[in-house]
Amino acid sequence: MTASSAEVGSNDTAHMGRAIELALSRMGETWPNPAVGCVIVKDGVVLSEAATAPGGRPHAEEQAVPGAGPDVRGATAYVTLEPCGARSSGRQSCAQFLAEAGIARVVVACLDPSPFASGRGTERLRQAGLTVETGLLGSEARVLCEGFLHRLETGRPMVKISTDGAGFDARFAASPRADLVTELQRLGEAGYTRLWTGPGELADALSAQGLLTV
Repeated sequence: MTASSAEVGSNDTAHMGRAIELALSRMGETWPNPAVGCVIVKDGVVLSEAATAPGGRPHAEEQAVPGAGPDVRGATAYVTLEPCGARSSGRQSCAQFLAEAGIARVVVACLDPSPFASGRGTERLRQAGLTVETGLLGSEARVLCEGFLHRLETGRPMVKISTDGAGFDARFAASPRADLVTELQRLGEAGYTRLWTGPGELADALSAQGLLTV
């Protein structure tokens, strides 16, 4: 029996939700790279799942594909962030890795504007003959890469108020009277993407300078 389009859509949402859940569990551990989740499914059966390793490598796709075994050919990969189309290290990109593994379809939550993706990943997949769909649960997945994208755009990690720092790279500790832009740029150069601070004088100083993300 062939699944209806409604059933396929429901399954897609569930699998992407699982990929987001996997990535969320690694938030704060993968900088300088974003936390990414990948779930590989074939004929309704989950073959493997993975998230970006602590320290940012291996990427989620690099772990999930080998874990799927020989059944990976013809499968669907659900990925929270666009697979890279190139690598800063010069190694094989995740897009190439998925294509050469024989994946037939890739469902992506968020596109990645970084120089190593920025549409290059999805384009490489399509050129290799894979079906690519984007935007599924994009709003839910955006929190996974918001700090990474903020650093790309500004050179600084994002700073938010938190009471426990769960899911953040580190706590931002500086004097409210310090040059906060310089301090954040230094941390951005070190690879931090998402920092936290408690409510108080430092948070007020960051907010006054437009450096605090609500």
